[in-house]
Amino acid sequence: GKKKKKQNQNVTEREKFEQKLKEIFGKIKGNNNSTLKDLSPDQVREYWWELNRQQVWKALTCHAHGTYFHATCGDEKTGTLASDKCRCTKSSGGTAGDVTIVPTYFDYVPQYLR
Repeated sequence: GKKKKKQNQNVTEREKFEQKLKEIFGKIKGNNNSTLKDLSPDQVREYWWELNRQQVWKALTCHAHGTYFHATCGDEKTGTLASDKCRCTKSSGGTAGDVTIVPTYFDYVPQYLR
């Protein structure tokens, strides 16, 4: 009894998050069983990401009102923002362009390093 309770208290936020994702992607797999039935949970996650990465990127950048992009190297003295690289419609504060061009290298950078 006591040992199990202590183990439950040591579950990290990351583990809780991962468990919640497993539940979500399990539901996605269940709702699309004919298409996804032979895929592992990680493959379902990748499948979902491939289908939705453009919309996620658009939501992160076009609706963040310039707060998504971080300062980067500028003229070696000051930082500069890449907010002019937003390819959203002018009405959402960006420059016109193709929002389907997702900088895929972000997929492989851990969130805490972005």
